[in-house]
Amino acid sequence: MFSPGFSANVWNCRLGHPSSRVLSLLASNKKVVCTSRPLNFQCQACPLEKSSHLSVGLTDHQTFAPLELVFSDVWGPAPLLSSDGFCYFVIFMDAHMKFIWFYPLVLKYDVFNVFHQFQVFVEQQFSRKIKFVQTN
Repeated sequence: MFSPGFSANVWNCRLGHPSSRVLSLLASNKKVVCTSRPLNFQCQACPLEKSSHLSVGLTDHQTFAPLELVFSDVWGPAPLLSSDGFCYFVIFMDAHMKFIWFYPLVLKYDVFNVFHQFQVFVEQQFSRKIKFVQTN
């Protein structure tokens, strides 16, 4: 398999931020051609990609059906734009099903419009209304 030569930083981003050991293995097996040493690169996104986050905090509200409680969080601005120009992201999580919907945003003030689209979509899917939304 031939691949064009790129720096270790470029390969790291294109391959989804693998460890430097994995990148070195790919380079030594000639699966990728690195123009710089795979062990000596600095990626600002790697610590963020590999970090863990605390789960949604405990709530005293019990749910017995979908859409009784939906958690929402907005993140951004991202340090780099996505390939489609997104720099903010919003998630919605149903407390009963633990299902997560993820929406990329170009501008932060798009959250309200995206929430409205989400609301219409899930209320049609489940034939129920959203009862409560909890955000930070």
